[in-house]
Amino acid sequence: MFIAFSGLGKNELCAPRPRRGKPSQVIHESHSVEQTETIATDLARTLPPNSTIALHGNLGAGKTQFVRGLLIGLGGNPRTVSSPTYVLLNIYPTGRLTLYHLDAYRIATLQDFESVGFTELLEQGGIVVVEWASRIAELLPKNTIHIQLETIDETTRRITISQ
Repeated sequence: MFIAFSGLGKNELCAPRPRRGKPSQVIHESHSVEQTETIATDLARTLPPNSTIALHGNLGAGKTQFVRGLLIGLGGNPRTVSSPTYVLLNIYPTGRLTLYHLDAYRIATLQDFESVGFTELLEQGGIVVVEWASRIAELLPKNTIHIQLETIDETTRRITISQ
């Protein structure tokens, strides 16, 4: 099930584009891990190089599952995805673009995040995905795609994609 806002058509459901004066937003409802991955897979297929995605959501909301779906959409191996909470950065080469998967949950300062080369990653021609992105909001590019994953119940998630 999907709900489209801001006048988006069916072909624009997964790839919100900025509109003059107002941000675009798309809301999906997922009832399974597989549906969450499919939403992310569809989004990944539309992403240009140097895209940045900010993931927002509580523990267990499905942020890492969403990254698995992105990797599938880019032609990578989803079995290689793990949360970068302790290592800060995982790099996944794919058939199309490299996926840089970062986690800001345990960082103490913006400088800590910059020390892993975040600014340089934004210019590598890949896709940069940041879990717990609100912790480094000041470092995010203006055109960042924001994904909010909300837990509705044990299996249902509301996934809001906005830019």
